[in-house]
Amino acid sequence: MARIPDLQPDEMNAAQKRLFDEIAAPRHGVVRGPFPIWLRNPDLIDKANQLGNLLREGTSVPKRLSELAILCTARHWTAQYEWFAHRGFAEQEGISPEAIEAIRTRGQPHFERDDERMVYQLCTQIYAGGTVADQAYEDAIAVLGQMAVIELVAIAGFYSMVAMTLNVFDAPLPGDADPPLAD
Repeated sequence: MARIPDLQPDEMNAAQKRLFDEIAAPRHGVVRGPFPIWLRNPDLIDKANQLGNLLREGTSVPKRLSELAILCTARHWTAQYEWFAHRGFAEQEGISPEAIEAIRTRGQPHFERDDERMVYQLCTQIYAGGTVADQAYEDAIAVLGQMAVIELVAIAGFYSMVAMTLNVFDAPLPGDADPPLAD
C-alpha cells in the first residue's frame, strides 16, 4: 500500500494541476510511478520530468540500450514498478527475452551485441562498487563512445532516483499486478 496517497484534483494548486496535465498527456491521461509522489513539490516534479524527458528523447543512446540500463537499475534496487513499466519497452526495443529474464532472476545474461554487453557491464560495475574499473571504462568508451557513456551514467543515476522514490514510498503496481522481482 502506498505510503503517500495520490493528490486528488481538489487538493492540487494551480502549478500541481498544470504539471499533472503535462505529465498525463503523453501517458494517456495516467500519472503513476514516482510522479504522484513528486507532485507534492511542483519544482521537483517539473525538473525531474524535464530531465527524464531529456534522458528518454534527447541523448545519443539508442532506446534499446537506455531500456537495458533502466532494467539493470530496476533490478539493482528491486524497484517493482520500474521493472514493470520498462520490461516491455526493453523487449520492444530489441533486448532478448532471455537476457531480460536472466537480469530479472539475477542470472548472467548472454548478449549477442557488444553494445548491450558493455551497457550491462557498465551498469553492474557501477551498482557493485559505485564506479567502473579502468579496463571496463576503456572498453565502454571504445564500443559506445564517450558521449553515450556520459549519458548512460546519467540515465542510471536518474532511474536510481526514480527507483528509490518508488521503493521508499511503496508506489503501487497498476491494477492487481504481481511484483515481478524477487529480492
